[in-house]
Amino acid sequence: MPTLRAAVLLGATVTTGLSAGLFYSYACSVMPGLARADDRTFVEAMQRINVAILNGWFMLSFLGALVLIGAAGLVELKTGGSRTVLLWIGAAAAFQLAVLVITGVANVPLNDRLAAADPPGGGTDLAAARAAFETTWVHWNLARALASTAALTCISWALRLSARTPAPV
Repeated sequence: MPTLRAAVLLGATVTTGLSAGLFYSYACSVMPGLARADDRTFVEAMQRINVAILNGWFMLSFLGALVLIGAAGLVELKTGGSRTVLLWIGAAAAFQLAVLVITGVANVPLNDRLAAADPPGGGTDLAAARAAFETTWVHWNLARALASTAALTCISWALRLSARTPAPV
């Protein structure tokens, strides 16, 4: 069981780190870079990014992080592991759940509205579509970056503590 405990915690840490890194990258490079683009370029780039990101590799880290954090908590609980480790895992789960909620309630609906901008044949005011999207999306992405970084911090600390307090055999 100690190997399973370590493997699940390590997997949770890696997937959470990948997710945090993605949102951090958007916050410090992708969105500031696109902020300098004209309206058509901004809208088209975000539309393409929002389609491209829906792939298995993204889902593995985005959804896998919460699944593996939950699994780490179950393993810790079932093996009679450290209560302190379990509390850090619980905190990581709460932060990662916040990322999922923010994404589903804020970012995805904004992405969906932007996807409808400038259909074939035109007619959409791209400046208005961008204005309705950009500032709010950036704000909520920053919230995701902070929450996922907090989740990464908590699950990393749980991993560190678990290495120092072996689970009962």
